[in-house]
Amino acid sequence: MANSVRVVVGLLGVGLMIGGLVGVATGAWADGLWSIVAGAVVVVAVVLERSRYRSEAAERSDAAPGPGGGEPSAPQAPFRPTDEVFVDPTSGHRLRVYLNPATGERRYHAEGER
Repeated sequence: MANSVRVVVGLLGVGLMIGGLVGVATGAWADGLWSIVAGAVVVVAVVLERSRYRSEAAERSDAAPGPGGGEPSAPQAPFRPTDEVFVDPTSGHRLRVYLNPATGERRYHAEGER
């Protein structure tokens, strides 16, 4: 999702939560609680979608995602490829897990075709 879309969707989620709080404060308990929960789900979804299969460095630099949604290129030292490979259910790409043995940080890179 593009950054501008994330911001708009996140603001809509926050708006739902604020509207829900106003509803609860004015006595509309059911509608207010529904709005708070819906807004919280939207905000959590935006935050989780942002970091799926990508390192913080790739997110901060706003680098384009790789073909499977992971790192745009295979991670370099100190990351080492592991035997762990899985198919991303949303893109259908095979992703290999790379591990930094010193920190335990994991990164993901698409390999091969779908």
